[in-house]
Amino acid sequence: MPASAPTLSPEQLDELQSLLKDWLRLSGRTQSDLRRALRAGSIRMPVLIDELHRTYCREGAAGLAERLCAIEAGWLCEEPGGAADSAGDDGLLQDSMGQLDLLLQEIRADGGA
Repeated sequence: MPASAPTLSPEQLDELQSLLKDWLRLSGRTQSDLRRALRAGSIRMPVLIDELHRTYCREGAAGLAERLCAIEAGWLCEEPGGAADSAGDDGLLQDSMGQLDLLLQEIRADGGA
């Protein structure tokens, strides 16, 4: 496939699924929340993965990571009081944001090297 149309291998799709499951669990969100954020047609994980894979094919790894980070930011703003009022949950929120930041760094390292 040409460089302008990247695609994820089956192993990478499995890793993405694992990442999503961990991220949803750590952030206290559900597949339904992710479906709404992605505007996907179903809450089924294969449908969610397919939507994110389309993002990857259009925008590459950085675009995928940016979309996930934008979803996380939107969720933080939806919480009562927004992100500024989350002092009690700060450790959990920092952990999940840290996970996304690490993902973004890893993607950039893999794609840029």
